[in-house]
Amino acid sequence: MTGEIDTESFKQFQRLRELRVSHRDLDYLIGRLQHDPMVDQLRIRRLKKRKLLIKDMITTLESELIPDLDA
Repeated sequence: MTGEIDTESFKQFQRLRELRVSHRDLDYLIGRLQHDPMVDQLRIRRLKKRKLLIKDMITTLESELIPDLDA
Protein backbone atom coordinates (compact mmCIF):
# COMPACT_ATOMS: atom_id res chain seq x y z
CA MET A 1 0.00 0.00 0.00
CA THR A 2 2.81 2.39 0.85
CA GLY A 3 4.38 1.78 -2.57
CA GLU A 4 1.24 2.99 -4.29
CA ILE A 5 1.19 6.19 -2.25
CA ASP A 6 4.86 6.84 -2.98
CA THR A 7 4.35 6.17 -6.68
CA GLU A 8 1.34 8.48 -6.80
CA SER A 9 3.20 11.22 -4.93
CA PHE A 10 6.12 10.88 -7.33
CA LYS A 11 3.75 11.24 -10.29
CA GLN A 12 2.21 14.35 -8.74
CA PHE A 13 5.61 15.91 -8.10
CA GLN A 14 6.67 15.09 -11.67
CA ARG A 15 3.48 16.69 -13.03
CA LEU A 16 4.03 19.73 -10.82
CA ARG A 17 7.57 20.11 -12.17
CA GLU A 18 6.29 19.84 -15.77
CA LEU A 19 3.62 22.46 -15.12
CA ARG A 20 6.13 24.85 -13.58
CA VAL A 21 8.43 24.48 -16.58
CA SER A 22 5.53 25.11 -18.97
CA HIS A 23 4.48 28.17 -16.96
CA ARG A 24 8.02 29.55 -17.01
CA ASP A 25 8.37 28.90 -20.75
CA LEU A 26 5.08 30.65 -21.48
CA ASP A 27 6.13 33.61 -19.33
CA TYR A 28 9.34 33.90 -21.32
CA LEU A 29 7.54 33.55 -24.66
CA ILE A 30 4.90 36.13 -23.77
CA GLY A 31 7.59 38.57 -22.66
CA ARG A 32 9.42 38.16 -25.95
CA LEU A 33 6.29 38.45 -28.08
CA GLN A 34 5.08 41.59 -26.33
CA HIS A 35 8.15 43.44 -27.60
CA ASP A 36 7.45 42.48 -31.22
CA PRO A 37 5.04 44.92 -32.89
CA MET A 38 4.25 42.43 -35.66
CA VAL A 39 2.79 39.80 -33.30
CA ASP A 40 -0.95 39.26 -33.26
CA GLN A 41 -2.38 40.47 -29.95
CA LEU A 42 -4.94 37.66 -30.02
CA ARG A 43 -2.08 35.16 -29.89
CA ILE A 44 -0.63 36.89 -26.84
CA ARG A 45 -4.02 36.87 -25.09
CA ARG A 46 -4.41 33.14 -25.76
CA LEU A 47 -0.95 32.45 -24.39
CA LYS A 48 -1.76 34.49 -21.28
CA LYS A 49 -4.96 32.50 -20.77
CA ARG A 50 -3.04 29.26 -21.13
CA LYS A 51 -0.45 30.53 -18.65
CA LEU A 52 -3.21 31.39 -16.17
CA LEU A 53 -4.78 27.95 -16.61
CA ILE A 54 -1.43 26.32 -15.90
CA LYS A 55 -0.99 28.50 -12.82
CA ASP A 56 -4.39 27.35 -11.56
CA MET A 57 -3.39 23.73 -12.17
CA ILE A 58 -0.16 24.30 -10.23
CA THR A 59 -2.07 25.81 -7.31
CA THR A 60 -4.55 22.93 -7.26
CA LEU A 61 -1.83 20.31 -7.38
CA GLU A 62 0.19 22.03 -4.66
CA SER A 63 -2.85 22.12 -2.38
CA GLU A 64 -3.39 18.39 -2.98
CA LEU A 65 0.19 17.67 -1.96
CA ILE A 66 -0.15 19.46 1.39
CA PRO A 67 -1.05 16.85 4.00
CA ASP A 68 -4.28 17.31 5.89
CA LEU A 69 -3.64 18.11 9.53
CA ASP A 70 -6.41 17.42 11.99
CA ALA A 71 -6.13 19.84 14.88
